[in-house]
Amino acid sequence: MGNLIWHEYSRFVSITASVYGVWASFFGLFYRKFFWDFVGGTLRDPGGLQAPPSSAIFVTLIVKAPIIPIISMILCTMTLCLELPLPALKQFSFYRSLLVRVILLIFQALMTVLFYQGTNCALWSLIAAGCYARAISLGETMQEAKANRGKPGEA
Repeated sequence: MGNLIWHEYSRFVSITASVYGVWASFFGLFYRKFFWDFVGGTLRDPGGLQAPPSSAIFVTLIVKAPIIPIISMILCTMTLCLELPLPALKQFSFYRSLLVRVILLIFQALMTVLFYQGTNCALWSLIAAGCYARAISLGETMQEAKANRGKPGEA
């Protein structure tokens, strides 16, 4: 049996979560629903579950103007661009940094958990961030990081 390469595993989970996040954000533009409206919400006979007044900012940013789904679509697309890069991007240090990926995945999870369609993306983004954190704690480095240890400008 071989050893599990944590950053490769989390890369695949991150790609899956990000593709799902872009798709969920697209659907979040058309079918707008604040996911956490059941916490303190009021059930009305005609109209269903109404969000409490304390979550008016989220209703504004998700339901009335879909700002949060748009931001999460941008974050998920940035994560995809980082995970599936052009060959020219592989020379930059932000591509080789696992910590940048953890931070981006955590922000992605925080944005997508707010609207209804993005909850699975949030769950898998947190799993991928945890696996990247495990890779960092084990001292794993990417293959491209080993190959690009020269001076800047050398490829």
